[in-house]
Amino acid sequence: MTPTPAASAPPAPTPPTGPARPRRLLRAVAVVACLPYLALKAAWIGGSRVGIPEGSSLLDHRVALIVGNGVSVLLDSCVIVLALVLTRPWGRRVPAWSLAFPVWVATGLLAPIMAGYPLQLLARAVTGGAGTAAGPRREPFLDEWVFGVVYGGFIVQGLALGALFVLYARDRWGWLWRGRTRDLPAAVTGGTPPRAATAVAAVLALFPLVVRLLWACGSTAGLGADRAADRTSDFHVLEGLYVGFLVLAVAAGVALAFRRARGLPVAVPLATAWVCSGAVACWGGWMLLASLIGPDEPADRPTQLMILTYAAQMTVGLLLAASGARLLAGRSAAARVRP
Repeated sequence: MTPTPAASAPPAPTPPTGPARPRRLLRAVAVVACLPYLALKAAWIGGSRVGIPEGSSLLDHRVALIVGNGVSVLLDSCVIVLALVLTRPWGRRVPAWSLAFPVWVATGLLAPIMAGYPLQLLARAVTGGAGTAAGPRREPFLDEWVFGVVYGGFIVQGLALGALFVLYARDRWGWLWRGRTRDLPAAVTGGTPPRAATAVAAVLALFPLVVRLLWACGSTAGLGADRAADRTSDFHVLEGLYVGFLVLAVAAGVALAFRRARGLPVAVPLATAWVCSGAVACWGGWMLLASLIGPDEPADRPTQLMILTYAAQMTVGLLLAASGARLLAGRSAAARVRP
């Protein structure tokens, strides 16, 4: 039987066919976009208070500030490394897993910012300001210009790095997402591990989904006293966004593992699962880490429900990512052994 195009043996990797100048330009944009954020974080670690107003809670927890900013400096520095890997000839010899994982993490951390910050600005324009808190206003966390510099830089980083990865992945692995969902071999999608992981993730996702939906709609159930009092339109936008990422991540995972939406190009649920599982897992993990090393004051400390929500969200994202990785590995192996 003649194999279908989706199942044919993969072609040998070829050097990038597109012009080198656009890739070099994208690389430069990604690197330059990192510099303001790295400089600001380094200044804070060194003791500077630039952008931090008097009375900010950041000034109350020096150790947590150093640890948190140190981790974020390390993560953003990885963007520079990834930009080099995606554009240098030696980057095509990097093992797939050692490149895919950090790019997945970077995608997951940047996607909610790229989608959320413009929506927050829109919500502020509609509400006539930064939103209305439920209680008395406390001192601002950071000067307003800091958010514009940091999130603006993140958006530029995400666009540049995303474009570079699409070009790189198209050259090296483009055959993996050819065809439509119905073309995925049953031997690849029908295995017990991917389907079991997806099913567990879909059930477990109901918990963080319901909790975040309640928070997005105005409920304060499970929120700490200070967190509940400081809610603004920004808070509600982000909670609604996490609900959307959870729904899309599970829907894409189900479409791939159970071959639903059979007429869709494989690239659609695959890209959706990539972005949304990363957003769900990485931000769930980041907020869980922040909760564990956060403030000691009872009013500021995350509640047990918040911690469980973050942990469940992280687990859902990791399960869906593992299912997608198993599917891609299975499709690659199946294609390579066909005549």
